[in-house]
Amino acid sequence: MKLNIAVLPGDGIGPEVTQQAIKVLKAVALEFDHTFNFKEALVGAIAIEETGNPLPDETIKLCKASNAILFGAIGDPKFDNDPSAKVRPEQGLLRLRKEFGMFANIRPIKAYEKLLDKSPLKEAIIKGTDICIYRELTGGIYFGEKSLNEEKTIASDLCQYSKEEIERVAHLAFKAAQSRKKKVTLVDKANVLETSRLWRKVVTEIAKDYPDVSLDFLFVDNAAMQLILNPKQFDVILTENMFGDILSDEASVIGGSIGLLASASIGGKVGMFEPIHGSFPQAKGKGIANPIASILSAAMLLEHFGLHKEARRIQQAVEKSLELEITTSDISTKNSGVSTNRVGDFIEDFILHPEETNLNLNNIHLGQSTII
Repeated sequence: MKLNIAVLPGDGIGPEVTQQAIKVLKAVALEFDHTFNFKEALVGAIAIEETGNPLPDETIKLCKASNAILFGAIGDPKFDNDPSAKVRPEQGLLRLRKEFGMFANIRPIKAYEKLLDKSPLKEAIIKGTDICIYRELTGGIYFGEKSLNEEKTIASDLCQYSKEEIERVAHLAFKAAQSRKKKVTLVDKANVLETSRLWRKVVTEIAKDYPDVSLDFLFVDNAAMQLILNPKQFDVILTENMFGDILSDEASVIGGSIGLLASASIGGKVGMFEPIHGSFPQAKGKGIANPIASILSAAMLLEHFGLHKEARRIQQAVEKSLELEITTSDISTKNSGVSTNRVGDFIEDFILHPEETNLNLNNIHLGQSTII
């Protein structure tokens, strides 16, 4: 298969982790006889610095000419510390989602056996957790009309949803559940919000098309609590934009590090694949950023194009790196870890040589070699 992939590394640690994802995809292309072409463009704070625009026209043009987008991270302290800034890095990401009709954000949450002790939650609670969150991505309060009175003392953000917006992401969630544990949980606030009542009505109707999938409901405040008390009860979580944003970040603690969590934003002609973590500017250039979320995002990219065997090879490589503790310090039980680049090197080598399991761990940690 031939794929043209637009690479938007963005800010902070974005370029470092994206580099490892590209390295892994190139190994996949070599091992499975595919052709992946990569072209890079600006987005976020670096784009503002160079062009004054968080999503330059050239970036949009490149993305339109590509099959998929591999995204890094955006954000910079000078914008984070100035909420009044008129032009902001996150505007580029929001526009990108809207421009390409990425109405569904998919976020897998998994408790890896090797990392159960890295989570702040008890092992007995999280062991066996395997959740997939389907978050509506282009509607709701983030995109609604905003107003501020002249005195700047009263502000409002409109939350609005249409039946069609709900239907299209709901169908994706139910189809995903059919190949999983056949359960969808709709998270809303239907006891208070009219938009949530519409969500509940529409999703209840759609559920009739999927008789093999069970549907239940949770108010968002209870769902937030249940994610911590009993995450194993969930299979596919379906929810609106803001609730999904908050819940998926909350769920990141289950795995022990936000550096493990990948995501896909799909719906239009071009899908985008990105780690859910931020730009982490404090770690920029230090070689300590965890690249696994970006690498697993690359696996989701492959799955999106039906390359399931290739995606599974990446997942196996990640699992092996966790098993052997070839990981960055955020999830290393030895509190030392290896560099961002070395994690990528190991996963790359595993993809090319999956049968070679005679690993010299001392050399790996010294950075001298990966596979003997």
